[in-house]
Amino acid sequence: MVDIKISGRKVSVTDALRDAVNEKIGNALKVFDIQPMSCDVVLRVDKNRSNPDRRACEVTVFVRDTVVRVVEEDADMYAAIDKAADKVSRQLRRYKTRVVDKRQRAGRDVPRPLPTSVDDLADLIVPEDEDDQLIREKYIQLRPMTEEEALVQTDLLGHDFFVFENATTGLVNVIYHRKNGGYGIIKPKFEEDDE
Repeated sequence: MVDIKISGRKVSVTDALRDAVNEKIGNALKVFDIQPMSCDVVLRVDKNRSNPDRRACEVTVFVRDTVVRVVEEDADMYAAIDKAADKVSRQLRRYKTRVVDKRQRAGRDVPRPLPTSVDDLADLIVPEDEDDQLIREKYIQLRPMTEEEALVQTDLLGHDFFVFENATTGLVNVIYHRKNGGYGIIKPKFEEDDE
């Protein structure tokens, strides 16, 4: 059984909520029973003018060197927990099938082509007048991985981009979702000395 750490932000975690999380999220985690695996669940109430009573269930699953993160919102906390459990189950199944597929393809050595051109870097740039303050600083631990593994991490985390160390080149790359569909990858270019 996986140890599920439950915490609350702007909401007290009652025994009924704790039981619901342990039952729903615990059943979802049984899809991919592997060690080491740990899970953090944050229940929170976000207050804003447009939606004064928005409840959210944020689930973060750490399985080996992979992080699966899901956030679901609803007016009812129990419904948000149910939605998060369903989504975690789907994400873990997706991860499991990709791991199995990777092992099966390892013997064939058939590389799949990845999109490598970056045509519109302007999509990633926020105009200076809209966002000129540093709001958050985050440190990441880079570990070597292939571009395909980085794509999987991007999907599992639910982020628009992912920073990683390319296992073949040893350089830092960024892989991202393009607005018009597909993926792009940003690789450093070094100028050669023309002596």
